[in-house]
Amino acid sequence: MLVAIAAVTFWPAMTEHPHEPGILDFFPDAMFGEGTFFSFNRVTLARVIVAVVLCAVLGAAASRAKLVPTRGQQLVEMLAEFVRRSIGIEMLGDARGRRFAPLLGVIFIGVLGMNLTGVVPGINIAASSVMAVPVVFAVLSYVTFLAAGIRAQGLGGFLRSQLFPPGMPWPIYFLITPIEFFSSFVVRPATLAIRLLCNMISGHLLLALTFFGTSAMLASAGAMKGMAVVMVGTSLVVTLFEIFIAILQAYIFAVLTAVYIKLSVEAH
Repeated sequence: MLVAIAAVTFWPAMTEHPHEPGILDFFPDAMFGEGTFFSFNRVTLARVIVAVVLCAVLGAAASRAKLVPTRGQQLVEMLAEFVRRSIGIEMLGDARGRRFAPLLGVIFIGVLGMNLTGVVPGINIAASSVMAVPVVFAVLSYVTFLAAGIRAQGLGGFLRSQLFPPGMPWPIYFLITPIEFFSSFVVRPATLAIRLLCNMISGHLLLALTFFGTSAMLASAGAMKGMAVVMVGTSLVVTLFEIFIAILQAYIFAVLTAVYIKLSVEAH
C-alpha cells in the first residue's frame, strides 16, 4: 500500500513542468475569497478534505458496528486499540488511560490525517505544514493538561506541583519557580506546535526537491538523463520516508500529550 501511494504521488512530478520548491509552496494562491477572512486555498482545502473524510469514515464505523466486524471496522478498532493501550494505558495507567483515550485518539488520528495530505496526489502539501493546524492541536493538548491537573489536585495543588518542586531550600525557589513556569506553561505548548510544523515543512521541501531534481534531469540532455534513474529511486524512498514521518509525528504528539497529562495529575 505504501509503495502504491509513493508511486502515484511520484507520477505527477515526472509528467508536469518542473516546479522549484520554496517557501511560497506553503502560501498558495487563493481559490476564492482572496484578501478576506474567508480566503480559501489549497492548504485549507486539504484540511477540509481530511476533516470530512475522517468524520465520514469514523462515523460510518461507529454507526454500523457489528458483533462480527467487517474489514473496515477491524481497521478502525485496531487503530483505536493501539491508541488506547500503547499510548493511553501505557503512559497513564489503566483508569486514566481509558478516560483520556478518546482525546488521544482524536489527536493521533487528526494529526496523522493532516500530515498525510503531503503525499496525496493533487494536494501534495501537508495540512499541518502551516502553523494554524499545529496550534489547534497544541491548544487542545494544553487545555487538557491544565484541566486534568486542576481537576486532580485543585488549582492550588496543581500550581504548587508545577512551580514548587519539593525538597529544596526556599531561596532556591526564586530561581527555580520562574524556570518551571516558563517550562510548563510556555515551552510545552509551543514546542508541540513548532516540532510538528518544522517536521512537516522540512518533509515537504525534501520531497519537493527530489521531485524537482528528477524532473530537471529528465528534461536535460546527455548523461544527466541517466542520473534521473537514480533520482527516481531516491524520490520513491523519500516519499515512503515522508509517510513514515507523518505517522511518527502523530504518535509523538499523542505520546507527549499523554506525558503532559501524567505530569499534571501527579504531584512531583
